Amino acid sequence: MYKANLLATGTQPVGAVDEVSRASRMRDGIYAKLCLMDAKARLRAIEPEEGAATAEYAVVLVAATGFAALLVTIMKSDTVRKMLLDIVKQALSMGG
Repeated sequence: MYKANLLATGTQPVGAVDEVSRASRMRDGIYAKLCLMDAKARLRAIEPEEGAATAEYAVVLVAATGFAALLVTIMKSDTVRKMLLDIVKQALSMGG
C-alpha cells in the first residue's frame, strides 16, 4: 500500500514518514545496544586474566613466606649455625 500511495501521488503519505523515522530510531537503538553488548563481552574477556594474575602473585607470596620461615627455623638450629661458622672461619683462614 505504501508503494501504491507513493506512485499515485508522487509523495510519501504522512503516516509513512512517522513509520520511517520510528524504524530509524529503532535501528539506531538496536545498534547502540549491540555496541554496548560487544563492549561488555570484550571487557569480560579481559578481566579474568587480571584476577588470575593477582591470585598467582598471592600464591607466590605465600610460598615465599613459607620458605623464609623454614630458612629461619633451620638457621636457628645449633648444628647449622656451627656448620656456617666453620665455613666462614675456613674461608677467612685461606685468605690470610
